[in-house]
Amino acid sequence: MASTKPGQRKLQILQALAAMLEHPKGEKITTAALAARLEVSEAALYRHFASKAQMYEGLIEFIESSVFGLINQIAEHEERGLDQAHAMLRMLLGFAANNPGMTRVLIGDALVGEDERLQLRMNQFYDKVEMACKQALRLAASQGHGQEADVSARASLLVSYVTGRWHRFAKSGFKQNPLDANTLQLALLLAA
Repeated sequence: MASTKPGQRKLQILQALAAMLEHPKGEKITTAALAARLEVSEAALYRHFASKAQMYEGLIEFIESSVFGLINQIAEHEERGLDQAHAMLRMLLGFAANNPGMTRVLIGDALVGEDERLQLRMNQFYDKVEMACKQALRLAASQGHGQEADVSARASLLVSYVTGRWHRFAKSGFKQNPLDANTLQLALLLAA
């Protein structure tokens, strides 16, 4: 790790942390274990991150930038509100399937016992995802699919569905793919 640039070292630390989170037993990750995995001292970790909480914040920033970047692309490319909602939900399920370690951050599992501001930040993430669903459903209602009065309840239901699939994925040891049977389930959830 000594021959890499500082930005690359930070990325290596975050990648190692995410990889450690992929172990289904969900054991608490210590900086000592993370340092051992990277074959560096704990002091080397703290040269790049002031605390383990900052390391988790780095993972949350990755999640936020990835997910909301994709949500924005979906909103730009899909003209129909129902198509936007469907694409967002599939993307959220697929993001978890492709990033099992991040799923443990998404559901808060990896944040237990860590700084409470991390869970607050994840709560804000959920609020923003729900807001994106509301926007898609409002557009769908304006296009004749569904009722404007139902938008908030439906958006909440959709976010609950996604988080439930994420939980099942993590709790199954990453064996129960969140995308399994999603086509029929999303069709039922998005039926007007």
